[in-house]
Amino acid sequence: MKIKVGVIFGGESVEHEVSIISAIQAMNKMDSEKYDIVPIYITKDREWYTGEVLKDIETFRDMDLVKRYAKNVVLYHRNGNFVLQSKGFFKRLVNDIDIAFPIVHGTNVEDGVLQGYLQSIGIPFVGSDIYASVVGQDKVYMKRIFDGEKLPLTPYVWFYDSEYLEDENHIIEMVEKNLKYPVIVKPATLGSSIGIHPAHDEKELKEALDDAIQYDHKLLVEEMVQHLTEVNISVLGNYENASTSEIEEVIPDKDFLTYEDKYLSSNGKKGSKFKCSKGMVSTNRLIPASISDKLKEEVRKVALQAHRALGSSGVSRIDFLVDNKAKKVYINEVNSIPGSLAFYLWDPIGKDYTELLDDMLSIAVKDYKKRMSKTHSFDSNILSGYSAGSKGLKSLKGVKGKLH
Repeated sequence: MKIKVGVIFGGESVEHEVSIISAIQAMNKMDSEKYDIVPIYITKDREWYTGEVLKDIETFRDMDLVKRYAKNVVLYHRNGNFVLQSKGFFKRLVNDIDIAFPIVHGTNVEDGVLQGYLQSIGIPFVGSDIYASVVGQDKVYMKRIFDGEKLPLTPYVWFYDSEYLEDENHIIEMVEKNLKYPVIVKPATLGSSIGIHPAHDEKELKEALDDAIQYDHKLLVEEMVQHLTEVNISVLGNYENASTSEIEEVIPDKDFLTYEDKYLSSNGKKGSKFKCSKGMVSTNRLIPASISDKLKEEVRKVALQAHRALGSSGVSRIDFLVDNKAKKVYINEVNSIPGSLAFYLWDPIGKDYTELLDDMLSIAVKDYKKRMSKTHSFDSNILSGYSAGSKGLKSLKGVKGKLH
């Protein structure tokens, strides 16, 4: 009997379309002999849909097609099964799944929100748990953990949007006191280079902050590495056992890799994000990276340390900044659910996408079994002998009345 895999994608995120691309790539590469693939799409207004039509990227050119041909559903636990039930007056079982595979990017989905829901209903799911997902999405939390682990970081400062709005000059002074230009401004909890801008002076810094503040309540400013080479590596596994992929060297056209570089280009030419984009596969890159063997070894070592420090599971992609002149490696960030699941980094070492997806599902099952082996609640009910008394019962009635 095939395992029913619910591939969840979309969501209320500025990386919504990126998630669609990544998910459809993955569904097309899953082993259909082993898995029955059930697409589960979350719209930007948080409605859940399922149906075979969602496996075709052309469907997403017109959202009316989704609503016309897919079923609006909810996912919940019923009698030991994880079911997709239709919404509306006449509710019926549309499908059921054995394991969830979130292929989502950005806030409200990759950041632990979706993982928390899946864990609360008890379904096995692929990827990092709530804690690793939260930290993996928040660059400030992430850096503070890396600080504690003594991993190599570039100098940085962070602050809340309210602090900047209350006293813009104070924030500018703080940045200039602690960092040297050029710097790079980032929303703390976004990915795909959205809202990220370099700044070479105070004027550019203000412009970058004014844009980044539209996306997040927490902002991060880092010193930019001089003589820079950007390299990325993927890690597969969990805190017990993990391995690394080949290392890529990213070839950006500008100071850093933009959203357009990653997702809106094909062979260097912009076009329809759905027709032309192949996700992160379309990015200009050199595999393997041209850095020295010594630096590659440092990247691999730090990547494994970072994956373990965050408690990541499944596949992560870890981005590094290399100062070619100083011959020094800095960890930039961890992507808990990387674009295209970083499959292009595993191909060069002989692991194709189908095998990678199979490995991720196997790790998820092992993680689930370990999680279920722990004690999460007690069979005893300490309230069974409790009596609130007449006064307590009256007070409950009062509360009930207020609620109605």
